[in-house]
Amino acid sequence: MSQTNIKHYPCYINGEWLDSSVREIIEVENPVDNEVFATVTSCTKEDVQHALETSEKAQKPWELTPANTRAQHIYEIANKLKAEREHFAKLLVMEQGKTYPEALGEVDDTVTYMTYSAEAARRIQGAIFPAEAANKRLSIYKVPYGVTVGLCAFNYPLALIGRKVGPALATGNTMIIKPHELTPITASEFCRLIDESSLPRGVINMVSTKTADAASLLVESPITKLISLTGSTRAGRAMYRAAAENITGLILELGGKAPFIVCEDADIDKAVEAAVISRYANCGQVCICNEMVFVDEKIAEEFTEKVVKRTQQIKVGDPFDASVSMGPNVSTFGLDRVDDLVKQNIEQGAELLLGGGRPEGAYFEKGNWYTPTILGNVKGDGATVSQELFAPVMPIVSVGGFEEAVALANDREEGLSAYLYSNDYRVHQRAIDTMEVGTIFINQQIIGNIQGYHSGHKTSGIAGEDGIYGIDHYLQKRTIYLNYE
Repeated sequence: MSQTNIKHYPCYINGEWLDSSVREIIEVENPVDNEVFATVTSCTKEDVQHALETSEKAQKPWELTPANTRAQHIYEIANKLKAEREHFAKLLVMEQGKTYPEALGEVDDTVTYMTYSAEAARRIQGAIFPAEAANKRLSIYKVPYGVTVGLCAFNYPLALIGRKVGPALATGNTMIIKPHELTPITASEFCRLIDESSLPRGVINMVSTKTADAASLLVESPITKLISLTGSTRAGRAMYRAAAENITGLILELGGKAPFIVCEDADIDKAVEAAVISRYANCGQVCICNEMVFVDEKIAEEFTEKVVKRTQQIKVGDPFDASVSMGPNVSTFGLDRVDDLVKQNIEQGAELLLGGGRPEGAYFEKGNWYTPTILGNVKGDGATVSQELFAPVMPIVSVGGFEEAVALANDREEGLSAYLYSNDYRVHQRAIDTMEVGTIFINQQIIGNIQGYHSGHKTSGIAGEDGIYGIDHYLQKRTIYLNYE
């Protein structure tokens, strides 16, 4: 397995790397073996205030920079990232645990997020409407919020930066990046690219911290005008409270519990393949992953047998090994929680069909490992169905048909995504009309296009990311009534 020497990364504020002996450090573990391979500075409250003030100072000149010039800066950063594709992929494997091919894909996705935003910079549109009288004009401009904050989750430490930084910069905002404390290394390396680019100082700052008061200041400060968070529903509720005092803008992409519905008329083999890919991608750590299968009782036995056989083909191990298809989970805490849910569900009557626990062998004695797991005979209120898993566990629930599956799905508070396998176009339309989620994958495995829109309904979030709608969330409207008599 590839290794690097232990490194230390200070915080990056106003074009400078800031460090001192009084600051604590955050140790970053490799999830393969829990060995510390790097450290980062845990920023203080004073550091965060410095980041806020320098972001605010840089914002207005950045806003007044022509859009095509802002785009060129974004292209420059994206090109630097593309040139170091393999380096960043290796870092992603080491701090997050995804396989090397998945990591390469994440770097590519980050470049796409950045370049799409650069392309969009010169396409920001306002509107002109007829006025109510002669010699009058009515127009609506779109303007940036100002200082924005990007709070990134641990499952895609680099892609989430591109997903937030690209739109923020293209629209004239500045951004302070706060990576998750489990995965701050690629964020630090991304800021190295920023430091080597021609981007003006303060347009992008980064603070990593494990101090609650420092993190709170970042979102509660009146300087912060917009917060973009990818995280849990619990974190989203905290953001709502933190944003309330200053009526700060919010973009929240929160927890999900995507149902994978397989109807009686579905192509079972295609559904099986999609169910496995959509469950075990990134060790199950994707917010839109297949979290629970609702399969029609008439085909449940055949589907279950085939999905178990297909899942047995997943090879778990060294994520740098080309033959391996699933690496470790990012944290021990997450796996302990999920293992408890699996055991609870078995006590409730579920049948363990595959996996359940740590893989065998000396290689897996350390690290955050869990075998691809399948539970059968799961009830609609079973432990692995009632809570988000975010891990390689697939509960299978037998249902009486599409309507029962939708009722179970819609009865939940989350509404991020859903999957549907059926060859009946009428069922497709009923799903579009009745499913209370932001994204529906119909006869399609997990996927995401930059020109689409990624958003949650209900407690899975507000606003969203990607495409023209995602860009628009970083802009406010300013209406102009002009009298030129």
